[in-house]
Amino acid sequence: MILSQKHRFIFIKTNKTAGTSVEIALSRQCGEGDIITPLLQEDEALRREGGGRRPQHMKAPKGCDGPHRFAKLKNGDKVMLRFFNHMAASELLTVIKPAVWDDYFTFCVERNPWDRVASYYHYGTAHEDDPCDFTTFLLGDSLPFLKWLGRDLSTIDGKVTVDKVCSYENLEEDLREVFEAVGIDARVNLPRAKSGFLPGG
Repeated sequence: MILSQKHRFIFIKTNKTAGTSVEIALSRQCGEGDIITPLLQEDEALRREGGGRRPQHMKAPKGCDGPHRFAKLKNGDKVMLRFFNHMAASELLTVIKPAVWDDYFTFCVERNPWDRVASYYHYGTAHEDDPCDFTTFLLGDSLPFLKWLGRDLSTIDGKVTVDKVCSYENLEEDLREVFEAVGIDARVNLPRAKSGFLPGG
């Protein structure tokens, strides 16, 4: 998730939709006051290599009673995050002023649900010596996670709340429109984070 005061946009990071690649690309355009949530360690390395801004302004103050997550630091310490990776619009609206949501350009990325589940299957079984077949995967222990994977982060009470839903299948062109809408004068340059897990794409 990124909340950019510099360019007045909010990016809601959905699941298995190239969100990490988008977040890395966006972090290159962010300023000192922007909120940028942390990624996995290998993705943070990719962000640094590409000149992206590191995670910042995401920690929760002591006594935080709103939505939060815990993250483990390299030294083993835990830190409580007020802003976190796959934060739903409904969660974000409990910790920012509604006027910020209304005034900023809000967007997310979505993809064909079947492709999303297939992507998760390949991601989850890529390092297994003897992975289960796709049907077993769907009917097995992964079902609760698949329900979480399919949750809609960009709607509230069944209504789409973001200004733009970018299509995974048309991502670069849609992101060019986002860049234009928020006044970013730069070429869209998406790194290939986590893309090696789905055969053919």
